[in-house]
Amino acid sequence: MAALTKDRNTPERTGKDFSFPVKASTRIFAGSIVVLASGNAEPGKTGTGLVVVGRADAHADNRNGAAGEIDVPVRAGVFRFENSASTDLITRSDIGSDAWIVDDQTVAKTDGSASRSKAGRIVDVDDLGVWVQLG
Repeated sequence: MAALTKDRNTPERTGKDFSFPVKASTRIFAGSIVVLASGNAEPGKTGTGLVVVGRADAHADNRNGAAGEIDVPVRAGVFRFENSASTDLITRSDIGSDAWIVDDQTVAKTDGSASRSKAGRIVDVDDLGVWVQLG
């Protein structure tokens, strides 16, 4: 495509709200970390190569459906998730570092010896959990 030679009406999205097709035989709970694997949404889990797209805005039950039969609404932003434990516990000194996915509601300080995908950037830690920038 050639460079512009006149004004262009470029479409815009908010950059926060999206919808993704749900993987076959999968249920995603509202409020969970959502990842893409092979283009389909699934709940966050321990594994490599997963791409975090945000937090599920609604329950999506595709346990009896084919891949892409339903979509899950997802929002990008900063959300509070459960903190891991022991040596993977995230503290305030980790703010600004990456958080790693343990499951659909838990993040950890490390990549679990290269067994986890990145959740996002840690922006705060409080008594109730870890605030992570997703999407």
